[in-house]
Amino acid sequence: MYIIGKREFISLFKGIKSVIIVIMLLVTSYYSAKFSNALASGMELTAKEAENIHTVGLLTLIVLFGQLFVMGLSHDSLNRETHERTIRFLVTRTSRTSIILGKFLGIWLFWLICLMISFLLISIFSQKIDVFIFSQIMSLLTYQIGLTILLSVLIPKPGFTMFLGIMVGLAFPIIGFWVSFTSNVWVSWMKFINPYYYLIREDYTFLVIVLFAGIMLVIANLIFKRSEC
Repeated sequence: MYIIGKREFISLFKGIKSVIIVIMLLVTSYYSAKFSNALASGMELTAKEAENIHTVGLLTLIVLFGQLFVMGLSHDSLNRETHERTIRFLVTRTSRTSIILGKFLGIWLFWLICLMISFLLISIFSQKIDVFIFSQIMSLLTYQIGLTILLSVLIPKPGFTMFLGIMVGLAFPIIGFWVSFTSNVWVSWMKFINPYYYLIREDYTFLVIVLFAGIMLVIANLIFKRSEC
């Protein structure tokens, strides 16, 4: 599991797409934090909002485009192995559960490092690191990674998950926020299975998002165990 995770982690830092996304995260974090005071002076904010204004750029970027970024980099994390038949070599060396967990661990650590560096940049201007907001963003990324792995197991063709990744990445936040705020009784119940509903709350219910990610990994593992290599 750890070897698979290490390989996945290192491979994510090698691609040009990864470099572009990392640069986007760092540039957004730097400039949004740098000009946050100017932004706050032109807006009417509560004390809590003013306190967290330094993270608004990074938070917006991850909330709106996080799913697109995660799926853009890792949409084929498992079906690529199946498509190229390298999965047969892996299953002779370790269990299928270890493969799933290794892939998840490698991708999760990649985003953890990216987020930590981004918050360190923000801390230069804010003089602090908001652990609560950091945990919220990381919980959302954990959910997005779990969903990406599940889709990679469900869909055998890497080309199709690339297309689906773009569609899901763009539509997911729009639908998620609509479900969270709509008063339509036919769909409002869906907010309880929607990560954005827990993300907008100012308490520790965002941990439910991590639970959802765990459920998706369990489902992905069950399907992967029954699939043919």
